[in-house]
Amino acid sequence: MAFLLGYVRYDLKKERQTPMIRYALICDKDHQFESWFQSADAFDKLHQAGHIGCAVCGSAEVRKSVMAPRIGKTSDTKTDVANPDRPLSGPASTAEQAVKELREKIEASSEDVGTNFASEARKIHNGEAPDRAIRGEAKLQDAKALIEDGVPVTPLPFMPKGKTN
Repeated sequence: MAFLLGYVRYDLKKERQTPMIRYALICDKDHQFESWFQSADAFDKLHQAGHIGCAVCGSAEVRKSVMAPRIGKTSDTKTDVANPDRPLSGPASTAEQAVKELREKIEASSEDVGTNFASEARKIHNGEAPDRAIRGEAKLQDAKALIEDGVPVTPLPFMPKGKTN
């Protein structure tokens, strides 16, 4: 059985763009991470319901951390504002290191079919193309259709290299 891995591509022109708020968060085990929320009220509701967990260890004991406000455009910097000694080019935590290693393994062991992902995944599933591991991009509606049709696909926890900042 092939592993079919894909990125879900959102058409931002069709999606309503909502301003978001970013919070620096910290868990009871002192893991620091950031997360985006639709609003301060949305954060409060999710937090009270216990739906916010540490990105590193999964702890539900999370609180807001002290964070400097971001006003206007920022200058081009090569260091993290919270920790100027840590370059942005390296993983910030063991979780980020694990995602980096996962990305390298997936990219080394699968074929990138780009925006042809949905059609190629369907061809493999129907026996019309060679059985192999592929990765690529699919629109949200195409990804949902693949899942509904029983095609074994899974979203990847990272964006394609060319699509990241």
